[in-house]
Amino acid sequence: MPQPPKPSKPAQKPSTQDTLLIAEIRDGIAVMRDGSLRAVIMASAINFDLMSPAERDAVEYAFQNFLNSLHFPVQIVIKSQKIDLEGYIARLQQLRTEQDNDLLAMLMDDYIANIKSLIEEVNIMDKQFFVVVPFFPPAITNLRRKNVVTGLAGIMKKQTVTTLGEADFAAFKEELSQRVQLVSGGLGQIGVRNIPLSTQELIDLYYSAYNPDVAQQQRLVDAAQLQTAAVTKGKGDAPQHLASGGPY
Repeated sequence: MPQPPKPSKPAQKPSTQDTLLIAEIRDGIAVMRDGSLRAVIMASAINFDLMSPAERDAVEYAFQNFLNSLHFPVQIVIKSQKIDLEGYIARLQQLRTEQDNDLLAMLMDDYIANIKSLIEEVNIMDKQFFVVVPFFPPAITNLRRKNVVTGLAGIMKKQTVTTLGEADFAAFKEELSQRVQLVSGGLGQIGVRNIPLSTQELIDLYYSAYNPDVAQQQRLVDAAQLQTAAVTKGKGDAPQHLASGGPY
């Protein structure tokens, strides 16, 4: 008798890890899955409304010259995040219990009550400004064009990770550093203070971007603490294959 056809397995949905575009973060650089690099510069804000007309014109011309001097694309990102004041209120309450002056204690009670009332009525937001500086090796230029054509469907598919050798990474890092210096100098001419993010700062930035709710309650540990020391065989009677992690 002919065997009944076996039911086909449902297509496996891509996981979050499969759709994550970042392969690793090291030396203050985000290495993408396609082998391209990203550096992120944190920039300050300038109060354009308080400037005189002449100062505004100067800033606009400087920004125009800055954009014209770039021979590569950049991305300007504005991150808005709700400020968590629970820790600040807890410190105030601790100082309140240690206050012996009745008048100062009463003033602190009013101040703490006003802060709690303000938090319930409005969302206190903090804005941060970033400039993303990319570097695309020539070998992946055609791959980028293909991803643009495929659109979102191509992005959601499981992507292969392009591994960079140490020589390639050092060369690409040098090219990216020159771009970062160019962008940093251009922002400085406009009056915008800026600084490139370090490895730990990049990890914190992407962690808060992918986990906005969890990041407010659970902080990441320092990336340097994630490195574990190598275990070697010490003096003793333990067999060598057990101490070295070999098969039992």
